[in-house]
Amino acid sequence: MAVADRAQEHSSECSERGRCCVFSEGNFREKFGAGAELVLVPLLALVLLLAQSRVEYVGGTLSAVASGAGGSMELSDSHYFAFYTRGTQVRVPYDRINLLEYGQKVDRRLLMAVVISPMFLLAKSRKHFLTVGYTDDDGKQQAMVFRVDKNGIRSALVGLEARTGQKVQYQDPEARKAGKG
Repeated sequence: MAVADRAQEHSSECSERGRCCVFSEGNFREKFGAGAELVLVPLLALVLLLAQSRVEYVGGTLSAVASGAGGSMELSDSHYFAFYTRGTQVRVPYDRINLLEYGQKVDRRLLMAVVISPMFLLAKSRKHFLTVGYTDDDGKQQAMVFRVDKNGIRSALVGLEARTGQKVQYQDPEARKAGKG
């Protein structure tokens, strides 16, 4: 049975019984008012954005940020790429970004195989890396390398491509597959 057919059947059952689930359109508006949707939808989008923007600065040319510093990457500003970490913020205009590179590093879990079980030799750990290259105010080339969460990489790559006009360069076919889905 198609989803639309099930939804229609559910709506018919609700109207016959005189009750529906809390989130059905009519009941939701009665309980919370029409304005609640205007608050809940952007709030949900913000929560999803924040959940996917955690990164670790691995290295690059920034002297103000220590290697290994955790922080957040923000793409929601229409003019600037931003990286925020404790005590430091880096903002780069999108039009100065000239390199986007994505790659993966695959590690075998050797230590766990030796200590726990040889079965860990079969397991792989993938780390996802994003390199952002840009020119600074003095016209010098700079770079930032981030380790990103695998769940947030696709949205980050799409957002960066859209904002910068640059195409992401993939380091290998596996990275292309993970980045494009």
